[in-house]
Amino acid sequence: MKLIFTVLFTILTLFTSCNQDPGSSKPNVVIIFLDDSGWADFEPFGEVVLETPNVTQLASEGTAFHNFYVPQAVCSASRSALLSGCFPGRTKVFGAHGPNAWGLDTTFATMGEVFKRAGYATAAFGKWHCGDQPETRSYARGFDETCGLMYSNDMWKHHPEAPEYWGQWPLKYWENGEVTIEEVDHADQKNLTRWYTEHAVDFIERHQDGPFLLYVPHSMPHVPLYCSDEFEGKSGKGLYWDVMLEIDWSVGQINQALKDRGIDDNTIVILTSDNGPWISYGDHAGITPYREAKGTSFDGGVRSACIMKYPGGIKAGTICERTFGTVDLLPTLCHLAGIALPENEIDGKNVWDLITGTEGALNPHEYYAFSNGDNFEGVMSGDGNWKLHLPHGYRTLESAGTGGMAGKYGVGEIDTALFNMKADPYETTNVLKDHPEVAEKLISLAEAHKLRFYSE
Repeated sequence: MKLIFTVLFTILTLFTSCNQDPGSSKPNVVIIFLDDSGWADFEPFGEVVLETPNVTQLASEGTAFHNFYVPQAVCSASRSALLSGCFPGRTKVFGAHGPNAWGLDTTFATMGEVFKRAGYATAAFGKWHCGDQPETRSYARGFDETCGLMYSNDMWKHHPEAPEYWGQWPLKYWENGEVTIEEVDHADQKNLTRWYTEHAVDFIERHQDGPFLLYVPHSMPHVPLYCSDEFEGKSGKGLYWDVMLEIDWSVGQINQALKDRGIDDNTIVILTSDNGPWISYGDHAGITPYREAKGTSFDGGVRSACIMKYPGGIKAGTICERTFGTVDLLPTLCHLAGIALPENEIDGKNVWDLITGTEGALNPHEYYAFSNGDNFEGVMSGDGNWKLHLPHGYRTLESAGTGGMAGKYGVGEIDTALFNMKADPYETTNVLKDHPEVAEKLISLAEAHKLRFYSE
């Protein structure tokens, strides 16, 4: 009888842990946000150049999302969308901000602020790029512990094309609101991935009793590429893949730290990128099978690889084709943790049912908006089936660079175009005239979005 009771109790415990109600216990949250990695850099997203066993392990423990989108394929705009749950048109954070920029306005709550108010310990270790003023740097936006760069690692005196311009501002390394390296040099760049990772693991060890929010926005693989001596030459496939091998190591260190503390079952881990690869850098860039790349509203720019692991709710070893985006992460994580949404209006929506694969779940969005700089360029239907481009110019690669030097872009032009993303994910065939009802609806949504957010 005692044996039967023990077995039944064990089964009940397992059943309960796999069917947790959102908010029943505050989950820890880890977001690893890469910079300019390609959609096909990792398994299970494509035929990879390099095996990345730790990322592959993470995917085997969670779900790989093949249709995950950012609203603008550039640094500051993408990061601000992730942290605020808002489209760039609402926040007016466009493109990649330089030193001293105001960044994401304080009227928009960040994920750090939202979770800190709910009793979470919070940390951001890596590239911030959402503001470089005392009021808008990471340490002032809800993160208890911080380290890293306030903007991109190429904004320094060694810039390959504009060293005199970028050399006006020393690239500084910050820790907890203080500058600890006045001018980052080559040796410091080589250590960035390791430093961010060590801070992350230490934070996990000290906050294992939770709950915590850990945000790790890596500086890599944005150019200029650097990795530590331990990984230099290790891939045998060039510097870009050495860098990615160290990123893979970082993912493994963080995932293992959660397991070693026995808290991985109650931690959601999200791995994704701010946008697609910067393909003008050729052998110093990642891979995407989709049209164009970083800096465009085509899928090569705005579709990012995404992996999520959460043993308490996300299926292991699966691939999900459902569509959602970075703007949805804040409201979805708030739902999961039982936290109130920000007081300011946001654009993202709770998509937990899509993430967990709930049968019959529908995307709550009518559309997702895409822009480049302050130019609004189109929308995708919420279900991901259709994508509308408004007329715009875009950069298109003419010749790729090598060895850390950029290649050459030309200018392409696209008229109003509708793409069937299920039949034609590479955006090759304009079916605008074949589906007038779909086109009319998306054009109406796009015009309304443009009028609301881009009419100034």
